[in-house]
Amino acid sequence: MNKIAATNRKAYRDYNILENIECGIELKGSEVKSLRDGRVNLNDSFARIDGNEVILYNTHISPYAQASYLNVESTRPRRLLLHKKQILRLIGQLTQKGLTLVPLKVYFNDRGFAKVELGLCRGKKLYDRRQDIKRREAERQMRQALKHRRNRG
Repeated sequence: MNKIAATNRKAYRDYNILENIECGIELKGSEVKSLRDGRVNLNDSFARIDGNEVILYNTHISPYAQASYLNVESTRPRRLLLHKKQILRLIGQLTQKGLTLVPLKVYFNDRGFAKVELGLCRGKKLYDRRQDIKRREAERQMRQALKHRRNRG
């Protein structure tokens, strides 16, 4: 059973997610404590490949109050832990136009390790978002109509 620390709901709205990738994250001790408290913000965060490493940028992990002088900068770049084959495959996919790596959620797996679910995403256009809203609204109206019909009959 995974304990989810944070989800990036904005990513699901703004991007078409083509593929999900689970990876570890390199953290300091006080950052892990803050994650367990759910004090993480994934808005505006992204991942980039630098050399042979995948780095996560703009992820805000609040400082842990009891760590005092051991705290680190809250938005520092953090290394993501992937196998070399996975990184090489990602490099090949990211050379395609318009694809980005966006963190979708941060969670703790069954063994208690912090994991990040990265999404290989393509940005949605404004009209794509509008179509999604129309589709959700139509589905909601259908559900209401069916519910209303069941209650009457």
